[in-house]
Amino acid sequence: MRTRTVLAVCFGLIVSGVFLLAQTSTRAPATAAPRAPAFEYLGRLQAETGTRTVIENGPQGTRTIVQVLGGRFEGPRVKASVQTPAGDWITNRADRSYRLDVRLTLKTDDGALILVTYNGIGQTTDAGASLRIAPLFETGDSRYTWLTRLQAVGVGERVGTAVTYDIYALK
Repeated sequence: MRTRTVLAVCFGLIVSGVFLLAQTSTRAPATAAPRAPAFEYLGRLQAETGTRTVIENGPQGTRTIVQVLGGRFEGPRVKASVQTPAGDWITNRADRSYRLDVRLTLKTDDGALILVTYNGIGQTTDAGASLRIAPLFETGDSRYTWLTRLQAVGVGERVGTAVTYDIYALK
């Protein structure tokens, strides 16, 4: 009789343990806030804009093509001048913001060529514009191929004809 009682108690403990384990394993895990991305400062892009060509009321909205006359990129690992031709193909949006579509070439102080393309959003401000961008880099120069493997973000502004961005790599 004792053996049966001991076996029944052990069996009961095993079954209840399996049941509790099944209950805890099917619960959704507590969700923690996602880890915020880290950033590496790449540098400051300064550019001077020139003529504007406006194409009004097209099927996509009003377009503004802005000539980029030149500029400079200065950062811890890259120092370069903005080459011409370069430009921004802006789409004015119904919400009074505008979409940026920029293509420019950097020529580094040591002679490498780097194509920079970026899209972003601009908003007109009292001083000019507030700008947010997502640049990508292309080069065949082995000294700068590290740039081709990253996604960057930039925060900037336009005051008059001068545009300035601080550019960061997402880590």
